[in-house]
Amino acid sequence: MAIIAQLQQQIETQTQQLDTQAQQLQSSARELEYARLKIQVLEEHLRLRRIAKYGPGSEKLSNLQLQLLEEEPGVSNQEVRAESEREALPAADDEKKRQRRKHPGRQKLPADLPRVEKIIACTPEQCVCGKCSRENSVIGYEKSEVLKVKPAEYYVEVTMREKRACRQCEEEGVVMAPLPPRIIEKSLVADEVIIDTIVNKYADHCPLYRQSAILLRDAGIEITRATMCGWMMMVGESLFPVIGAMRGELLASGYIQADETPVDVQTHDKRGKNHQAYRVLRMRPP
Repeated sequence: MAIIAQLQQQIETQTQQLDTQAQQLQSSARELEYARLKIQVLEEHLRLRRIAKYGPGSEKLSNLQLQLLEEEPGVSNQEVRAESEREALPAADDEKKRQRRKHPGRQKLPADLPRVEKIIACTPEQCVCGKCSRENSVIGYEKSEVLKVKPAEYYVEVTMREKRACRQCEEEGVVMAPLPPRIIEKSLVADEVIIDTIVNKYADHCPLYRQSAILLRDAGIEITRATMCGWMMMVGESLFPVIGAMRGELLASGYIQADETPVDVQTHDKRGKNHQAYRVLRMRPP
């Protein structure tokens, strides 16, 4: 009887321990669920603050993309808008389906690109027959194509303008060949450099500070961002006649649509606070 009572007591003790452990597990599960919900709320608050920082165009970005924007200094609204319009990455299931598809074959390079042939000769051992030791004849070539690129080459163009004068008639003075028109007169760079900078900034969304760093890295040429900003301003001013003609054509229509986007602009006195400006878009519906 004593043994039975002892066993019953052990069973009751183990039952109480199991109940205690079950309660502890339930409490831990509730704490984990609360922590998960709290993290979710904090992540949503962080996402909303990042969207408010980078503008409405960042609403389509994922949390990972917004986090990458935080690590990238000097991100412009155009870059955020371009990133939001980019096609989303395929999901894991879509990636597996894509892997099951039959490969369509190797992509062919455009036929209009110039071809430069490069012949790779056989090794001396391959040029001799292994049986009779006579020289092997060339019977053909195994052909393959790869796309190559020539890096941008920077050079200094020295312009030498002719000066002429009549040796008999000194009173006629000296005449000199006229300079061709340029985008920015007396600029240290040619029109091609300015055009390339504009295309990189507005078409490829490459900020000026990056282009300045690329020039210094690839060519050893130091052109500051302030100088490039001056190029942008002068080119913009030269387009005023085109803008005036477009405005006149726009105002001649009977119905105009307009949209304004807030843009932060750095102040010239470097007070550390951006100036609130607006980018206004006006158009007439088709």
